[in-house]
Amino acid sequence: MWSRSVITAIAVIIAVLFVLGIASDFLVDWLWFSSVGYFSVFRTMLLAQVVLFLAVFVISAVCLWASGMLALRSGRRPGPWLSANFPQLPDLFGTMAPRRAWRLLILGAAGLLALLTAMSESGNWTVALRFLDRVPYGEVDPVFGKDIGFYLFALPAYVALIHWAMVLLFLSALLAFAVYALNGEISLAARPWRISSAAIVHGSVLLGLFFALKACTYALDRFQLLYGDNGVVIGAAYTDVHVRLPILWMLIGLTGGAALVSWANIWRRAYWLLAAPAAGYVALIVLTAGIPALFERLYVKPSELQLETPYLRNNIALTQEAYDLRQVAIKPFPATQDLTLQSLDADRATVDNIRLWDWRPLMATYSQLQEIRTYYKFLDVDIDRYQLGNTYQQVMLSARQLDPTLLPQSAQTWVNLHLLFTHGNGVVMSPVTEKTREGLPIFYEHDIPPVASGGPVIDQPRLYFGEGPQSYAIVKTTTPEFDYPKGNDNAYASYAGTAGVPIGGIARRTLFAWYFDDPNILISSYITDQSRIVFRRNIAERVRTIAPFLQLDHDPYIVVSNGRLFWIQDAYTSSDWFPYAQPMAEGGADYIRNSVKIIIDAYNGTVDFYDADPHDPVLATYRRIFPGLFKPLSAMPADLQRHLRYPEDLFLIQAEMYRAYHMNAPEVFYNREDLWQFPGATSSIGSIESADGNKMAPYYMIMRLPTEPRAEFFLMVPMVPNRRENMIAWLAAGCDPPDYGKLIVYEFPKEKQIYGPLQIEARINQNTEISQQISLWNQMGSRVIRGNVLVIPIGTSILYVSPLYLRAESGQLPELKRVIAAYGDSVVMADTLPEALAALFKGTAPAAAPVAALSPALTGASADTAQAALAHYDRAIARLKAGDWSGFGAELDALRPLLERLSQGAAGH
Repeated sequence: MWSRSVITAIAVIIAVLFVLGIASDFLVDWLWFSSVGYFSVFRTMLLAQVVLFLAVFVISAVCLWASGMLALRSGRRPGPWLSANFPQLPDLFGTMAPRRAWRLLILGAAGLLALLTAMSESGNWTVALRFLDRVPYGEVDPVFGKDIGFYLFALPAYVALIHWAMVLLFLSALLAFAVYALNGEISLAARPWRISSAAIVHGSVLLGLFFALKACTYALDRFQLLYGDNGVVIGAAYTDVHVRLPILWMLIGLTGGAALVSWANIWRRAYWLLAAPAAGYVALIVLTAGIPALFERLYVKPSELQLETPYLRNNIALTQEAYDLRQVAIKPFPATQDLTLQSLDADRATVDNIRLWDWRPLMATYSQLQEIRTYYKFLDVDIDRYQLGNTYQQVMLSARQLDPTLLPQSAQTWVNLHLLFTHGNGVVMSPVTEKTREGLPIFYEHDIPPVASGGPVIDQPRLYFGEGPQSYAIVKTTTPEFDYPKGNDNAYASYAGTAGVPIGGIARRTLFAWYFDDPNILISSYITDQSRIVFRRNIAERVRTIAPFLQLDHDPYIVVSNGRLFWIQDAYTSSDWFPYAQPMAEGGADYIRNSVKIIIDAYNGTVDFYDADPHDPVLATYRRIFPGLFKPLSAMPADLQRHLRYPEDLFLIQAEMYRAYHMNAPEVFYNREDLWQFPGATSSIGSIESADGNKMAPYYMIMRLPTEPRAEFFLMVPMVPNRRENMIAWLAAGCDPPDYGKLIVYEFPKEKQIYGPLQIEARINQNTEISQQISLWNQMGSRVIRGNVLVIPIGTSILYVSPLYLRAESGQLPELKRVIAAYGDSVVMADTLPEALAALFKGTAPAAAPVAALSPALTGASADTAQAALAHYDRAIARLKAGDWSGFGAELDALRPLLERLSQGAAGH
């Protein structure tokens, strides 16, 4: 058996290692937060956690110690079970007096249990801070009339407080029972059970506290009725208000009385006064448990719609408020069939930005053509818009990031991984609609160093911060950093930015060597007094470290602005305590706002948080907690403001909720008469997975809304009725000021049959020419990749466009080979979008052959007419290739009378 000295030594070693680990984490965080300019945020978070930890620890330790010592006070000697099973205890405590040894045991047990409790509860520091700095919401709940801020900020704190008190009470009772049992004051083995008078008194105190806490719990349970779900209503329903709420009031009174009876037993010390409240409480819970269900079945169900109507109205109104759906503007969309080449030309801004490149095929193409070396990686393709010259143009772009782990295994040395290969280089950019003759993207930005061929100029292309896994890098060392490959040689550069923590001194090198478990940091001769260690280079990790209370959008995107590269990260404030609101399918939250826009400099790593929703009470609370963290949106550079976009995650959540919560009438909502859903998708490209198969994902596009004077950048998704595939509406969110954040729903006439994307897919598959061509390609060693059908609102009509890609069976280079367009009952496939639209709306100029056939036999005026017709035909083809549909149509209109004249002349012969 281990001696006391061995146990002491082991405890000391464990304590030292624990303290060193905490100290190193603390010092590294201190240095890092100071380097990024957010030390005040670190101080607030640390202070909140420390104060909460100490408060919980001290209170818990005192309560546990008091409970244990109260139990010890009545005992005179160790019980027979303890002496028989632990004879080594006298050896462990040496000559220490038995009662002193007992005090130390109780103190140690209380300290350990308090430590575990404090570690568990310290995670509620954000709950505590939100409670202390809460702001009113400005609206009240419809049942209790309390400001919704009470539910968002105060109720979670009260629930956490009661939970901690219950845990503390349970542990106190457990510790007291253990002391009584070990001292022989309680013997459950005896028949009947033997319980000392002191144990009865102690138990009465604890039982009274339990009933008092249960009374508080039932008081809070009243408010938690507003989060219920009976399958019809989210929130308090008829049964909750008329049955469960009175039962809770009754339970509050009865448990309060039970607490008084238990405390009265301190003087009576009777078994029956200890057991009676507990037995009565259990019996009451059993009896009342079935009453609400019985009431629901016998009284509510027969008249459910009538009785639940006011509560359905509460559910609808507050869910719309929680997801910011009250602002949705509903407009009619007549879905006319009057598109022409001339009307297409009037909407050139929309047509010229129809997205033919889906991100997955494009990323594969980027990887094959622009990764340049194996250690570069494109992790994502982003969609944005830029003012390029006089054109407002939608583009796709991707950052060329560096992954040193892709180096050959023999080259993965410490110097290469952390000192030499430190940064990515530049972006690739291409328009969403155009392609080369071979079906490849046309590059606006390409190569290393970046070459601008129509895109914005990049002066500082280096990316030290990005999306992928990023290990630490040490910059400003004696060895130059790899910049980019240059023919048979390499170009090198030295970091001239401000990112990182100075690491020149021996103390800091030792600290970071311990923190990263890497002794090379301590012994490397490449590190100088000017060296800096750059870590937390993944932008999501960087943001979460500074603001762990924000939820981040899944898709940060790269932006070229004033010659530099920046990441824009959308962030959300959320809560799962909004009353009467439908929770999200994932995560359980029932309130969300895109209140924060975050800008991360890809070179310097600076992180700026901007307040994008001054009216959000959750963000207003965080502004009070962390003064100086959030800047007004007006302080963001103007060029970066032009690249803000409505985030896809939020839009998807709002669209998911709007499927049902566009129904404002309770009776319609109850019957789900007008339930919508996302259109089905046959392709996995640009779709989202669901239990019902692939569904169309929202997509960004530049378009001009009906009656609006100019085209803007929108995020949109079509909607179809539940279990049907014809379109019923489309939902759009504005991304450009002054309409940023505005949600619009365009509803189709219910008396019209408007094809949905899946129905257009079926019509494409039924087109014999298209299906035969696809089958032929598949049989010739190529793989056909179909993009999703995009719904394109133009004017008051709907156009459908779908790209088609070809990839060699053994290759990884998708090529955009065809464009399929549909309008009304017509479906066509052509090499380019202009050709597809020309064929869809005007035909393919069949007059060329007659001109060629007739011209040899014509003389005089007829020959001049044929020459004029040929000139018009040539100009029409030129207009078509240039995408000028209006000019194309005008040339065909001019060609027609000339051909008719020639035809009449030929008939005369």
